[in-house]
Amino acid sequence: MTEGKPAERILRTSRRTLDLGAGPLLMAIINVTPDSFSDGGEYLELDSAIAAAEKALEEGADILDIGGESTRPGSSRVPEDEELARVIPLVEDLAKRFDAAISVDTSKRAVAERALEAGAEIINDISGLRFDPALAEAVAGSGAGIVLMHSRGTFEEIHLLEPVEDIRSEVVGGLEESIGIALAAGIDRQRICLDVGIGFGKSFEQNLELIKGLSEITEQLEGLPMLIGVSRKSFVGRILGDAPVSKRLHGTLAANAVALMNGADILRVHDVKAHRDLIDVVNAIGVSQ
Repeated sequence: MTEGKPAERILRTSRRTLDLGAGPLLMAIINVTPDSFSDGGEYLELDSAIAAAEKALEEGADILDIGGESTRPGSSRVPEDEELARVIPLVEDLAKRFDAAISVDTSKRAVAERALEAGAEIINDISGLRFDPALAEAVAGSGAGIVLMHSRGTFEEIHLLEPVEDIRSEVVGGLEESIGIALAAGIDRQRICLDVGIGFGKSFEQNLELIKGLSEITEQLEGLPMLIGVSRKSFVGRILGDAPVSKRLHGTLAANAVALMNGADILRVHDVKAHRDLIDVVNAIGVSQ
């Protein structure tokens, strides 16, 4: 077990308790957007999104993460009603079809409230409650879990700001502020998961530093569960000679293997089957958690 982590490794949601101590979990990315950097436009039709979710669960996903607003570099905010129209019908359908943990990737209170009513049980906020602190109240009232990701600046700036000099201190300090907002709103600590925000306002070298130092960062943040999202990101492509998105699977697997060895609890991924194999091998060797 990674030093600094409590003996009990759980993440509570409004519908279940996820056992992180039994091994890392897989969060499958299902983006119902036309412009996400990797899978934009693939799941705009409800039937195709449902089929993608079903396949992810068959391949070993533990959590389905539904996103209705792209956060790729250069993206713009989606109007609230449009995000709701993309996300809510899918969440409602999936909640009826499958007994699976459903997460919704949003930083808007209204979207979070409707999604939780529709059957979601985790809110994944890239702003760490900075964009809409009132979102914390919606999560607290529902008993849902929340993922607090580190980022800086406005929605439009999150990929454009110059990297800070000391990225570990910045990430720890930023996440401590997000945790404080969550706790003040009444979200129980066992319902909080963290994300260091790989690729969001960090340099190439800083992305590598955060993955390498994940266990120390987790220890500084009192051992709260840590999600990591490196799937197909540009730093992987750069390491592989500017490989396009479609050629980044092997590099993603390598980065996630290192993250697991440094104590990651949840991997947020596009390629579920390959990562289920990765987790099985890492668990068998016994180097994670």
